[in-house]
Formats: sequence, structure tokens, C-alpha cells
Amino acid sequence: VSTSHLQLAAFALGTLGWILCTVSMGIVEWRVWHVDNTTIISSGVAWVGIWKVCFISYLHVSPGYREQFCHKFSGYDSFIPHEIYVAQGLLLIAMFMGLLGLAATIFALRNVYMGITHKTLIAPFFLVGGCFYIFAGLCVLIPVSWNFYSVTHNQSIAFPPSYYMPSSPAAQEAGAAIPVGIVAVILLLLSGTFALAYRFPVTASTIMK
Repeated sequence: VSTSHLQLAAFALGTLGWILCTVSMGIVEWRVWHVDNTTIISSGVAWVGIWKVCFISYLHVSPGYREQFCHKFSGYDSFIPHEIYVAQGLLLIAMFMGLLGLAATIFALRNVYMGITHKTLIAPFFLVGGCFYIFAGLCVLIPVSWNFYSVTHNQSIAFPPSYYMPSSPAAQEAGAAIPVGIVAVILLLLSGTFALAYRFPVTASTIMK
């Protein structure tokens, strides 16, 4: 137990990182667009996520919504930029990989705290868990970095007329999902590093075996 403090920290950080990864995937504010024409986009601000685009409209352009109009992206939408498609796929992979990392770490910690001293039931699972954490962190890093690059270069999206969105914003900025994703990357990479740092203690009985 005394040799697995870092791995316990890895589990805690990995859990938080996995939660933030999931949260960033669901947040619609990946890219915040500021538009000049407020005829339909009443607030002058629209939020572009990886699954949908939303804005406030007082014209009730969407049945069932009181003021907020949202249009979900479809897998057949050819206008969606590559960074959004990549974010959809990689964040789903990251969520799955992070879950596998948590499962492997939990199994190893369970063996440690139950007094199971068999090396093959502890060290390999910390190793696998650490690899999963790091892979999940990289899967989050790529879409977060790519979408942040698109924001800083004010790249446009050719929305169809049914979206009521201009093809180019007057200006845009990074939404809440970007910093949440960055924190998730840091936590997942740290948890992976801590999990990989595990060294099985060498005892007299182990040497004799």
C-alpha cells in the first residue's frame, strides 16, 4: 500500500479528467460567434459546438423552443469542418479509453488494498491504466487544439440557410468547452504518468521466488 500513493492520486486525477472530458463533449460553447445581423440571432451571439449550433432568438424560429434555437449536426452534413468531425470521434474514443483506464486502475488498487501481493495482478494493470489515460488525454488534446486554432484564425463555416447562421462571424472566441478540455488533458496526462510510475516492491520473499 505504501508504494501506491501516486497510483491512488492517478485514479483521483483520472476520474476528474474523465468527467471533464465528458463535460466538454456535451458543452455547446466550443466556438462563440459574434454576428452583426441581429434580426434572427437576437443577442448577436451564437454558440457552435461539436454536436449542434445554438443562439437566442425572439422570433421563435424553432417550434418547441421558447427563445433558444438549436440545430443538431447530422453525420451527412458536408458543410461541417474537419475539426468538428474529428472532435466528435476522438472525444468519444477518449471517453471510452478513460473509462478503461479507470477500470484497470480500480482493479489494481483493489488488489493492493486487499493485500494481494501477486505482481501480475497489480503492476500490469497500473501500466495498462496509465497507457489508457495518456491515450485518452491525447485524444482530447487534438480536437481542443484544432478548434482553438480555428477560433484564433476566425475560420468560417458554410451553414445552410435552414440554420439561420451566417457563413462568417464578425469575430469569434473560444467557448467554455476549450478550457474545460485543456484541464481534462492535463489531468489525464498526469494520471497516466503517475500510474506508469508504479514499481512493484522487492521483498525478501519475492527475491527467493
